[in-house]
Amino acid sequence: MNTAQDPVVEADLDAYIDDQLPAARRIDVEAYLAGRPDAAARVMADLRTRDELRLALAAPAPGACPATVEAARRLERGLRRSRWLANLQRAASVAVLIGAGWLAAHLTPLTVTRVAASTPPPAYVEDAMRAHATTALRAGMASQTAAARYDPDDIRANTAIVMPALPAGWAVRDVQVYPSRYGPSVEVAAQAPQFGRVSLFAVRPGAFDVVAPALARSGEITSAYFQIGDVAYAVVAVGDEARLKAAAEALARSLY
Repeated sequence: MNTAQDPVVEADLDAYIDDQLPAARRIDVEAYLAGRPDAAARVMADLRTRDELRLALAAPAPGACPATVEAARRLERGLRRSRWLANLQRAASVAVLIGAGWLAAHLTPLTVTRVAASTPPPAYVEDAMRAHATTALRAGMASQTAAARYDPDDIRANTAIVMPALPAGWAVRDVQVYPSRYGPSVEVAAQAPQFGRVSLFAVRPGAFDVVAPALARSGEITSAYFQIGDVAYAVVAVGDEARLKAAAEALARSLY
């Protein structure tokens, strides 16, 4: 029986994923993961992403979009970064959101709170709720034309943001690319039977992570947010929180 002499830390998990540990230390890490299902699930997801990317990058498909290949290479490099970047991002205070001066005149200040947790939601959740409100504002303006075509391939080619398959019954009303504190973001406004008006927001927050769907609220608006790799997502609507979280989980599954 092997007994770990040193505690297993995040750096050991990163090295394990990157095949950088000696055999004895790998056994220590595997023993550590055997008793921690949540950590083991996260590591397995990272290993799967690593292997899929290595396979894809070893022999890119003929005619593959350069932007897509470059996005994949950035994600591969993200697997080698320490997770302290993601922790630093989550701990950072919420900055002032983007937007033109007229937007501040139409939108009330947002205070986003986590539904049930001790840590605040990531900063991109506020961006998602602001984008949701901005899209609602555009919908009421006769001068603003909606773009109802949802083309995940076109979005990925131009923004390096991978979009999920929308649930059955969601009717797309508008798709927009908005600026955000992290760069371009995508806002998909749809009509859903269980929510009415619902938005799917996606952005690259600048750090690689795997975050299971969680809930945050601002007034009557609730967001179910999650992250897979270097893209973060938020589903925003007024409605039953359990159904909203279930919708986020279904969207996350469609990305694997």
